[in-house]
Amino acid sequence: MAISLALPCVKSSKTLSQKPETDQVRRLSPIAVSCRPALIWGFAACVVLASTVAASAQETDLGGLIRDLSTAMSGTEPGSDTGASLSGRLIQLFALMTVLSIAPGLLVVTTSFTRFVIVFSMLRSALGLNQTPPNMVLNAMALFMTFFVMQPVFDDAWQGGLRPLMQNAITEEQAMMNIAEPFRAFMFVNTRDKDIALFQDIAGEAEPDVVAEQATDVSWRVIVPAFMISELRRAFTIGFLLYLPFIAIDLIVASVLMSAGMMMLPPVIVSLPFKVIFFVLIDGWYMLAGSLMQSYTAVAGGG
Repeated sequence: MAISLALPCVKSSKTLSQKPETDQVRRLSPIAVSCRPALIWGFAACVVLASTVAASAQETDLGGLIRDLSTAMSGTEPGSDTGASLSGRLIQLFALMTVLSIAPGLLVVTTSFTRFVIVFSMLRSALGLNQTPPNMVLNAMALFMTFFVMQPVFDDAWQGGLRPLMQNAITEEQAMMNIAEPFRAFMFVNTRDKDIALFQDIAGEAEPDVVAEQATDVSWRVIVPAFMISELRRAFTIGFLLYLPFIAIDLIVASVLMSAGMMMLPPVIVSLPFKVIFFVLIDGWYMLAGSLMQSYTAVAGGG
């Protein structure tokens, strides 16, 4: 009985002891609410001040870095007017990076690589082989055959442009011109006059009946697309000629199967080994590679 009477007393004492604290919190809450906007604005002011100081310091460091970079690239004092300016050097660097990024594409469209890879792809389709030889093998073979055909052009570009530039005998602009001229001469002699006249007429550079006699008479904006459509035309012509014997084999096999009553057997499956052995017996790779490389006229000495 004594224990039961003591427990309510303890509970009531705890309740009484917590009431003053609750009343004190309630009395202080309006003060905290009134001070909250001031604290927020003060924190925001500190953030803005810190960011302003950091930006000014960063601007100062960036200005000093730009002045140091300009001095290092021009080789002169910051107040000197001689030497190349920083903006000019940056533009030259940007132009160089742009040329390097598109260099693989330029080499593809200005060399014999396009014709080789298209002919090899059409040969694989004519044989009925979907993934044999694989694309990596065809591209590698086309690449090395391109190097073989373009070797005189590469030699002219090295002797006339890259080598003198490395020896500081000519300027960068002259080196670029000397490197590009052998490629323009190669494209000129391997492009039909009809294609060159077409793009000259569209560009308004010459009359339709006037035929260019030298590579220097044709601008780059004319010679590159004219060379590309000439390559595509010749590649498709070679591919058509490659298709003819294999189509004849397919027709013969299909006729034999029809006459034998085996209409449910696909003729492609039966004709595939015959097409492969036919191409091997006539030494097709030897004939095709030799014909492709001899179809070009390589110009040495810059045209």
